[in-house]
Amino acid sequence: MTGVSPEIRVSAGVVTDAAGRALLVRKTGTRLFMNPGGKPEPGENAAETLVRELHEELGLTVTAASLHPLGTFRTAAANEPGHDVVADAFRLEIDPAAAAPRSEIAEARWIRPEDAAATPLAPLCVVLLPLVWGADYRP
Repeated sequence: MTGVSPEIRVSAGVVTDAAGRALLVRKTGTRLFMNPGGKPEPGENAAETLVRELHEELGLTVTAASLHPLGTFRTAAANEPGHDVVADAFRLEIDPAAAAPRSEIAEARWIRPEDAAATPLAPLCVVLLPLVWGADYRP
């Protein structure tokens, strides 16, 4: 099919704290901040993928039942030119003290809506952050 970019399927977490900040991560060797998450392993469903990725990337221990589905979203991939990312997104609120960068994560950053303009955001973040910050938020 002409005009259709190859897809990368992922699970993405819109992780917030009680103050309404969003937790974003930057992988080693990249510049853009993105929602935590990643690609499924064989046999995993979308929620299981995110549970595993949150543990690997941030040391979080959560259950699939604690994830609130937001839907499936398609955007340009942040680090794979010419590809689209198709993300099953989930919302989760955590205690900020529970998360710390691990694995391939170079930096984790809690941001508020007013911080977004100064934060280099992956395309998927631009789609997902308004879901938790409201329609008035524009990156």
